[in-house]
Amino acid sequence: MLESESSAPAPIPGGWKRNVAVFLSSQALSLFGSSLVQYALMWHITLTTKSGTMMALMIILGFLPTFFLSPFAGVFADRHDRKRIIMLADAGIALATLVLALVYAGGTEAVGLLLVVSALRSVGQAFHMPAVGALLPRMVPPESLMRVNALNGSVQSGLSFAAPMVAGALLSLAPFQVILFVDVATASLAVGLLALFLRVPPHAKASHPQATGYFEDLRLGFRYVRDHRYLVGYFVYMALLFFLIAPAAFLTPLQTARTYGPEVWRLTALEIAFSAGMTVGGAVLAASGGFRNRMSTVVVSTLVMSLCTAALGLAPPFWAYLGFMVLFGLAIPYFNTPLTTLLQEHVEGDYLGRVYSINSMISSSMMPVGMLAFGPLGDLVRIEILLVGTGAAIAALGIGVRANRTLMEMGEPVPASTAPAAAGGSTG
Repeated sequence: MLESESSAPAPIPGGWKRNVAVFLSSQALSLFGSSLVQYALMWHITLTTKSGTMMALMIILGFLPTFFLSPFAGVFADRHDRKRIIMLADAGIALATLVLALVYAGGTEAVGLLLVVSALRSVGQAFHMPAVGALLPRMVPPESLMRVNALNGSVQSGLSFAAPMVAGALLSLAPFQVILFVDVATASLAVGLLALFLRVPPHAKASHPQATGYFEDLRLGFRYVRDHRYLVGYFVYMALLFFLIAPAAFLTPLQTARTYGPEVWRLTALEIAFSAGMTVGGAVLAASGGFRNRMSTVVVSTLVMSLCTAALGLAPPFWAYLGFMVLFGLAIPYFNTPLTTLLQEHVEGDYLGRVYSINSMISSSMMPVGMLAFGPLGDLVRIEILLVGTGAAIAALGIGVRANRTLMEMGEPVPASTAPAAAGGSTG
């Protein structure tokens, strides 16, 4: 088991609440613009092709760069200033979107072009995600991590609540490129906030010459996961859940268009219901903190998601369908937030970027891999059958996690005196 040379947590910069406010505001702006573009892309392909295969192709091409680059991006986040990485990633994504907006403004429209830009945007996401996950613990006292993560999730869910309404309105009133220009503007503001107002010094390793090469750091990162048994179980659970949840995540818009009607307002209502549930769930979790054992919170969330997935497969009246989407969204923060906090609490700071890169690989790849299987299958059998079947499998997974002693022990609160150093002092 690898140990850090420093056992004391890194000091949190003064005015941490101000730093957190700046950081969360920046990420909220970035997410809002990206959500607008994502909804526009998904709805365009859904309504023009009504093809599960085309949706699967879009998702797969959008995740491949993230999947392949994430290991190197994690090493990058552990070797360099994470704030600067986030700024460069947001700026790169904005540039790719700007190019697409200018091409559309010039009168060129092609699904192939949308797929290419989606892939380019995922390159930026590959570097963005591990840097964000590893930077936040440097700004927040350990005892406040769970609530700050929940608050972050609630704010982002609130913006996701507004994003489909704004996207639907813009698609109805203005050309597609208007949404793209909005994304460019929000990304520019996000980068400006970080550059001008965020005061977080680089972590220790980024401030010193590197003693090892990139591939050696990559090897040490994978060895760190291998040598910490709870991380292996954690990632296996995540991989299985993300695979099984793919139909509920991606095929419900297609199910809605086929079963209830292809109107934009129905797709908008679907996203609003889900985001509303996430917003409320995040706010409640920020106030309550969830169960004492973080994995118990995750297990309950998993079982609720299994119930909702199966219920959506029964194709109830549309108002009831939206109700289950609200409940589904309500459960998401009780899954995402404890898992995020567990990594931040248990993983040494010098390894956070690399561990988050593995987290990003799984979260960005397993749902698309699921779509590779379930998307074409959704053109051969009813989507309702897929939802009922995967709902039952998710329930079995939740029960299995509850019986896993290693994962449940991981969920127990970590005493501040034994928590890994936030900045880390290891040389790995």
